[in-house]
Amino acid sequence: MFTLAHITDPHLAPLPRPSLRDLMSKRLIGYCSWRFRRRCIHQPRVLAAVMADIAHHAPDHVAVTGDLANISLEAEFVRARTWLESIGPPVHVTLVPGNHDAYVAVPWQEGLGHWANYMTGDMRVGSTATATTASPVFPFVRQRRNAAIIGLSSAVPAALHRASGHLGSRQIEALAATLGELRKRGFCRIVLIHHPPLPGQSVPRKALEDADAMKAVLEQEGAELVLHGHNHMHMRTMLASRHGPVPVIGAPSASAIAWDHKSAAAWYLYRIRRQAGAWRIDVSVRSWNEAKGTMVDESRFELIGSENSLDADGKPALNAAP
Repeated sequence: MFTLAHITDPHLAPLPRPSLRDLMSKRLIGYCSWRFRRRCIHQPRVLAAVMADIAHHAPDHVAVTGDLANISLEAEFVRARTWLESIGPPVHVTLVPGNHDAYVAVPWQEGLGHWANYMTGDMRVGSTATATTASPVFPFVRQRRNAAIIGLSSAVPAALHRASGHLGSRQIEALAATLGELRKRGFCRIVLIHHPPLPGQSVPRKALEDADAMKAVLEQEGAELVLHGHNHMHMRTMLASRHGPVPVIGAPSASAIAWDHKSAAAWYLYRIRRQAGAWRIDVSVRSWNEAKGTMVDESRFELIGSENSLDADGKPALNAAP
């Protein structure tokens, strides 16, 4: 059994005070949005309750799918590193960035570089990297027992009034090769990405621009889980692939109260095991209940994958550390 917690879009508050120079860019739009709307939605008390609930359940690993920052101020990256450290060391936490973490172009060492240890692979598969470099390297792969966690970055600076994402051909081609190799080696493949990865899952101005190519890779190579954020709501799609169904699951913001049509904060707990040659994943959803002022069970369901990578004797061909 391997247990994985998934959270996303914490939008850490409060927002550090920007300088006038900081606001001479797209950041002005984000700052106004924060001051007049978003600061009322993203509540530190709610995020604290979510994180305490995760700690109580003591998962083996925590996956964070981006949007720790709000307008990509360097002070936000520094503070977010402290927040990540409060969850656990890099061996316990895996992160991929979101569009708010690339709200404007920021030099690596002043921005995402502060989180590099949480976005570094420890398993070399094809062209993936296993060492921290002076610039980001995606996709990366981390091995945790019989699970392979694959980190993608869809975080790119976008035009005014846009929150779109982009992977690019290099990441997509590397992902295809990585998924294929890990399938042959019998790993449970867990893909992390900020933007919903399939066409039509977000409005155009917020969508993954190369979702068609991403969908084609998943249909061809399969995956046992694809986890994302961005839309601040519960999302569950089962994509058919050559190797069985691919669960594509999105979670709400980890710090939000319920508002408009968006869901209140929640986190997902995945209990992953191999049984009778197939991956079985039990999922528990824990949500914030404002009336009760606490986290509650929202739903539970099971995902059963198809067989992959059986050896000549029909046994799982698992190539993983204990």
